Amino acid sequence: MFDNLQDKLQRVFKNLRGEGKLTEQNIQDALREIRMALLEADVNFKVVKQLVEAIKEKALGQEVLTALSPTEQVIKILRDELITLLGPEEAKLKYANDPPSVFMMVGLQGSGKTTSSGKLAKWLSKNGHRPLLVSVDVYRPAAREQLKVVAGQIGQPIYVGPAEGKPLELATAARVEATQLGRDVLIIDTAGRLHIDDELMIELEQLKEKLQPTEVLFVADAMTGQDAVKSASQFHERLGLSGVVLTKMDGDARGGAALSIRHVTGCPLKFIGTGEKPDAFEQFHPDRVVSRILGMGDMLSLIEKVEESIDQKDALEMQRKMLQNEFSLEDFRDQMRQIKKLGPLESILGMLPQVGALQQLKDVKIDPKEISRVEAIICSMTARERRNHEIINGSRRRRIAKGSGTTVQEVNQLLRQYRQTRQMMKSLTGGGGGGSKKRRRRLGGLGQKMNLEALLR
Repeated sequence: MFDNLQDKLQRVFKNLRGEGKLTEQNIQDALREIRMALLEADVNFKVVKQLVEAIKEKALGQEVLTALSPTEQVIKILRDELITLLGPEEAKLKYANDPPSVFMMVGLQGSGKTTSSGKLAKWLSKNGHRPLLVSVDVYRPAAREQLKVVAGQIGQPIYVGPAEGKPLELATAARVEATQLGRDVLIIDTAGRLHIDDELMIELEQLKEKLQPTEVLFVADAMTGQDAVKSASQFHERLGLSGVVLTKMDGDARGGAALSIRHVTGCPLKFIGTGEKPDAFEQFHPDRVVSRILGMGDMLSLIEKVEESIDQKDALEMQRKMLQNEFSLEDFRDQMRQIKKLGPLESILGMLPQVGALQQLKDVKIDPKEISRVEAIICSMTARERRNHEIINGSRRRRIAKGSGTTVQEVNQLLRQYRQTRQMMKSLTGGGGGGSKKRRRRLGGLGQKMNLEALLR
């Protein structure tokens, strides 16, 4: 989403570094380019004006102009101002002292409320909560059935209620049901419209007055840019929003809504939807997003994603095999399968710092079919071949290629990648046998990150 903005800002920084020394003139030139980059990213013009003024005031200070690394000082100022713009820290959900906590999901029709309600329920369940879903959209055909399908996909309960139920009645009955079932969060998927009207707002106001929700989350489509910011402002005036959920952040949205919405509405961004799968839903961390915009990567989110996707027992067993130099083609295949769990591979590469050799990875396009091809080749081998790759001669390679629907060249390429992986492990473990304590410490987290290492080679 922020790729275009990131590229433009990297060019600004490169030009500044080329100057050797900062002056008032080249800072003004840089600020002009920063302003254009932000406007082209669809950031609200008032936000851009205030942000650039704040950067200018600090960047022209004497301590910056005389600093040993003035360009880095300007980058730090931009980073600090962007974090201030987005919020100094992640906005956490609020919960009622007397459960169930009621979360109202509001927004325009088509913004992704129903899908986001399901994703939020899954996120809550992973974090120790027991959510219950209910749809009060009695107007859109099959809206309640859609939430029922979503609930089934994520394995979370839903209150269906009578077919002819009214929104307020359904929500009230669902809260009673949540209490009886011991569910600590009730997520209400409300009705939407194609545009904001009084009838919709009155219904939402009645729901809020009756249920006293701890969270009123506005769900906005990031692809609509400043229209999403405008809609959020109007909802906030009538309902008093507690936060915003931006959907479709994995699309080609320019990022302006994310950078503008808190400043314009006063409502923090709490979650972002990063894909279609139920687990493609993340808490919004301002500092991490800013690091990605500035090309510094987001290693914390990457580590969290890897840790969530990989079973601890598998990681420990993989560590043992690496220490004993027993990493087989079967293990290589299992690691490739782990990669699939991390989601779109381009988004994983986007979390890496865009510096040095890693900068070349930014534009790498990875064919998801490649992983399936690797699996097919290894599965076409015999158990003995998977345990000992040295016995795979020319005739065996031809048989494996025929059995997997690939070519001998592709089989050779896979074996070459596998040998490189083993060589890397051998160097980390000091040639097998466990190695020194220092080496074992270096290897400690590698079992969980091997899928990424295999991907980047």
